[in-house]
Amino acid sequence: MVNSFEKLTKIRNEKNYSYEDMATKLKISKCFYWQLEHKKRRLYYDMAKRIAEVFNLKPDDIFYEKEK
Repeated sequence: MVNSFEKLTKIRNEKNYSYEDMATKLKISKCFYWQLEHKKRRLYYDMAKRIAEVFNLKPDDIFYEKEK
């Protein structure tokens, strides 16, 4: 099962966005974004919402892990 952060990386790569592209779109540093994507920083709902908006998705589409 793919976890939510692997899913985020996959979506980002499909859009051909770099860490820097995401950071620019979110108005945060590249380092901060990298830390979020690699679980080095806590991801709060507000940031999850902002990330999802970059991809025209809902936060649950990326960050909710469905149980099988």
